[in-house]
Amino acid sequence: MDAKFIAERKKDLEKRREELLRELNVDAEQVGDNNYDAKFVDFGDKDDENAAEVATFEKNLSLEKTLEVSLFNVNKAIEKIEQGKYGLCERCGQPISLERLEAFPSATSCMSCKQKSL
Repeated sequence: MDAKFIAERKKDLEKRREELLRELNVDAEQVGDNNYDAKFVDFGDKDDENAAEVATFEKNLSLEKTLEVSLFNVNKAIEKIEQGKYGLCERCGQPISLERLEAFPSATSCMSCKQKSL
């Protein structure tokens, strides 16, 4: 894997990290380094408003967890780049294909191992 390819993936990952942080800050509040809590909105005191609050909170909670996992994986991939360990499958240790890394820069496993886990 050449340095230009890795630099491009790092740029992609940093851009994705900024997008994830921006999205997290809309529907969640940061409570730690990489930890967020979904926001609970207040629409009012009527029954239908309370129901809407709960529905919105459930949506925010689900979204927050998904975004947190994505952010964790992006940060992990950036850390691997900085350690010189980027692009190796965490399961078998073999290189992850360039095509897979280009499409999914935070991939942690090769396609063979990924298919085995499904």
